[in-house]
Amino acid sequence: MPWIILVLAGLLEVGWAIGLKYTEGFTRLWPSIGTVAAMVISLGLLGIAMKSLPVGTAYAVWVGVGAVGTVILGIVLFDEPLNALRVGSVVLIVAGLVGLKLASP
Repeated sequence: MPWIILVLAGLLEVGWAIGLKYTEGFTRLWPSIGTVAAMVISLGLLGIAMKSLPVGTAYAVWVGVGAVGTVILGIVLFDEPLNALRVGSVVLIVAGLVGLKLASP
């Protein structure tokens, strides 16, 4: 269960990272409220997951899920560049996340 909570926390990190773009510097009310809510829930779930998982592993997976998801949504939603170097970098992050999962209790 802690791994599911951790992945959910990472997905909410994607939500707030993308949400920041839509807040326009926190000048838009509803995107700002949604972004702050995603931040709070994401951090809360990370804290819950850290009760059972090593802190280094949990934090790295949280950041990694957030980074990979944000890169993918940046490409899809904001027309950010898609090239071999970016794809290769994301693949390396995913490989690191899998390695951390396999090395954890």
